Amino acid sequence: MAKNRRRGRGEAETVAETVDGGVAELIPDREHPRAWTLLIDGAPQSHVDLADPARLSFEYQRRFGHVADLVAPAGRPLHVVHLGGGAFTLARYVAATRPRSTQQIVELDAALVRFVRARLPLDPNARIRVRSTDARAGLGKVPDGWADLVVADVFGDARTPAHLTSTEFLREVRRALRPDGWYAANLADGPPLAHLRGQIATAAGVFGHLALAADPAVLRGRRFGNAVLVASDAELPVAELTRRIAGDPHPGRVEHGRALTDFTGGAPAVTDASAKASPPPPAGAFTI
Repeated sequence: MAKNRRRGRGEAETVAETVDGGVAELIPDREHPRAWTLLIDGAPQSHVDLADPARLSFEYQRRFGHVADLVAPAGRPLHVVHLGGGAFTLARYVAATRPRSTQQIVELDAALVRFVRARLPLDPNARIRVRSTDARAGLGKVPDGWADLVVADVFGDARTPAHLTSTEFLREVRRALRPDGWYAANLADGPPLAHLRGQIATAAGVFGHLALAADPAVLRGRRFGNAVLVASDAELPVAELTRRIAGDPHPGRVEHGRALTDFTGGAPAVTDASAKASPPPPAGAFTI
């Protein structure tokens, strides 16, 4: 059952509802009347502005936005698969910036999907299909070579499930992509960055070109945070990606080539047999 908590006269209300993954909350943005932040069990997941879906507030979502902008010439419609739904932020962004795009969202938490649809409706003209199933199972239903972009942003109990970290999973991603398509993943880790290093080594065994965008403090192992990994068999526009991420409100750094190989420190590729979920964030790692 949904619960509303008043914030004050004339202000929007926080809405909370129990979903499969915990307690989902939509907290209104005080500066933007139609904008909301989605939290699951207190951890921020997504920020959506219904009045301006092209406005991305969260640091990692801005990096995903840069990827969506660069994967193809401006304005060209895309085929996108989103593994993990949240509040459908990136799908709304692509629909707003690239009309006539066709998108599939795969989100296991059916109750969360119903909650988001009810409170933050999708544009009925957007070509967005939402499937409530496991991310890897949903990916398996995508036709060979269909996607321009596959985005992985899947967390359960604030951790990426083990079966979405392996070589076998990334081979399935590569199967679903066009020959020049891109894969982008939101990875969360902290010192000693063993998970992040392993994910880079795993992607390097499947794709020919990689880039990693993150806050310098995260890359140096000074704090827990998000990093966005981009992978493709086509050459990536690293210089332009670097320029855009450096110009964000919270500037990030992009590693690629030999520096990214060295960053892995010889970490082995992950397989289904050795896969583990990403580490849990420390208390207070993500706040709004």
